[in-house]
Amino acid sequence: MKRKSLRFGKGFRIAIGNARGNSAEMSIPPGQSEGDAHNRHSGADQWLFVVEGKGVAVVNGKRYPLHQGSLMLIEAGDRHEIRNNGKDLLRTLNIYVPPGYNKSGDPLPRARA
Repeated sequence: MKRKSLRFGKGFRIAIGNARGNSAEMSIPPGQSEGDAHNRHSGADQWLFVVEGKGVAVVNGKRYPLHQGSLMLIEAGDRHEIRNNGKDLLRTLNIYVPPGYNKSGDPLPRARA
């Protein structure tokens, strides 16, 4: 069993994980974004849950509104960007299956089947 209290500080930080998946907390200031039109996780699905704030997810060129309580599945290989278009921080909890990042927050290569 693993446990952690999330703080949602600045930027993107890996929270906890194991060999089957990991989680990260992300805080995006107003007017900023994470990712771009080329951002993708080739080997991991990303579950994104909005804890606080408003924004928009651009997935494979299509825009989806985000607000507190939104849950989104960004599948492996989907190009995506998360933008904060609100007035406050956009805070999200992200789950990656299998793990998408190492403990330092660097992307992992695609897992072998």
